[in-house]
Amino acid sequence: MKENSKKEKIIIIDFGSQVTKLIARRVRELGVFSEVLTLKDLKRIKDFNKIKGIILSGGPATVTVKNFPNIPSRIFLLNIPILGICYGLQLIAINFGGKVKSGRKRREFGRAILLKKNSSLLTKNFYKTNKNYVWMSHQDIVYKLPKYFKKIASTKESPYTIIENKFKKIYGIQFHPEVTHTKNGKILIKNFLFKICKMKKNWKITSEKERIIKNIKNKVKNNKVVCALSGGVDSSVVALLINKAIKKNLVCIMVDTGLMRKNEFKLTYQLFKKKYKLNVKLINASKIFYKKLTNIINPERKRKIIGNLFIKIFEKESKKIKNVKYLAQGTLYPDIIESRSATGSKSSKIKSHHNVGGLPKKMNLKLIEPLREFFKDEVRQLGKSVGLSREIIKKHPFPGPGLAIRIIGKITPEKIKILQEADNIFINELIKDKLYEKIWQAYTALLPVKTVGVMGDSRTYEYICLIRAVKSEDGMTADYFNFSKEFLDKISNKIINGVIGVNRVVYDITSKPPSTIELE
Repeated sequence: MKENSKKEKIIIIDFGSQVTKLIARRVRELGVFSEVLTLKDLKRIKDFNKIKGIILSGGPATVTVKNFPNIPSRIFLLNIPILGICYGLQLIAINFGGKVKSGRKRREFGRAILLKKNSSLLTKNFYKTNKNYVWMSHQDIVYKLPKYFKKIASTKESPYTIIENKFKKIYGIQFHPEVTHTKNGKILIKNFLFKICKMKKNWKITSEKERIIKNIKNKVKNNKVVCALSGGVDSSVVALLINKAIKKNLVCIMVDTGLMRKNEFKLTYQLFKKKYKLNVKLINASKIFYKKLTNIINPERKRKIIGNLFIKIFEKESKKIKNVKYLAQGTLYPDIIESRSATGSKSSKIKSHHNVGGLPKKMNLKLIEPLREFFKDEVRQLGKSVGLSREIIKKHPFPGPGLAIRIIGKITPEKIKILQEADNIFINELIKDKLYEKIWQAYTALLPVKTVGVMGDSRTYEYICLIRAVKSEDGMTADYFNFSKEFLDKISNKIINGVIGVNRVVYDITSKPPSTIELE
């Protein structure tokens, strides 16, 4: 993001929290530009003039050991406001002479009641009746306050939950204001940005369009790009952005894996050819994918097989086109953070995404991923700014591996057909009942077990169809959608009567965490 180097910004130092990027997201939502950096990135910065605030993220490390991740001591002397979150609080405490200990017997996970002890600019309008509900995720606690710091708030288990050094403009909080579970968490971040850092609103997602287009032009030059176009929001936005940047040098390739939703490929292909006038090439590779996925049960293997096949097909097709050097993908930040830490810190890997962790180590094509720093809702806004149709902008997220990870266990053409029909019924009913746009993501999955049923006077032995629908802001956390009993009755009836091979429908009511949105 060199083009933004002249812009005033907040930097977030990533110590490995799974929700670090949510901090950046909250800052952006408030109209302030932010960047997530590693400790290595931080050491390379020579000019701090445009950096108006520093946020230290949470993470899995502990300051109670001899060697722990730490920022250079000179950072504390720059007179730049600093906010430490969770591990960041403990880091501040230890650097200024406070003491931290492992609180295994007093650890806090989940909701906690925060009690106001003193007033602070950081917490203005944050409380109601001098207390608030916050979200904790720690087992180390600060038990001795650093010199010249003041206690602002505490919980039953953490005596120094919020601390401040007003003179140095250094603040620490033990809980996570960036997650929606903390009530009024956004107010606390807002106070830090505007009351303490004195920032001005200088950024909005739609302004990123020109920067991205300029980046693509500078990187690609006269070479050609092949774009992996699925018809989902992400790849569609990427295709239109690249088309605006290089036009005739873009070739979109749609690979029909046989693992897409019913009729999706046919309709999407026609839309991009006729409405957007893109150079689109359709490849039917369903037989290849079926063959490679035969008897594969492990979801990580499925993802990697699909990722490798995608690249091989793109590289094969690219050889037929002169001067192709780049492969463009619709990779988003949640894909990256779940596959590996995007910043090189110690985030735990959750699963490989076919366009991140599923890619082969050696590729003949260089990657272009213009959206890798953005969340889904931000991409939707970008889509609107480049003229993408509402039909695609509002489309629910769909995994790169497609139905392969919604068929638990072995994949067969029969199972794919069953799932396509069930999913088609579910999605159409959501649209008909005007529920589709109220839901972040909805789908059906086929479980790897059969159960006994009765239809008419006959015994059946068929598959269980699972339906899932979640509410979310960003895909990092999610809760199940609360359907009415009448709607669930209707869906169950329509799927069982309309799809041969299913005799039982179940609804998944698990949130994320502890589960993920997709089953595999």
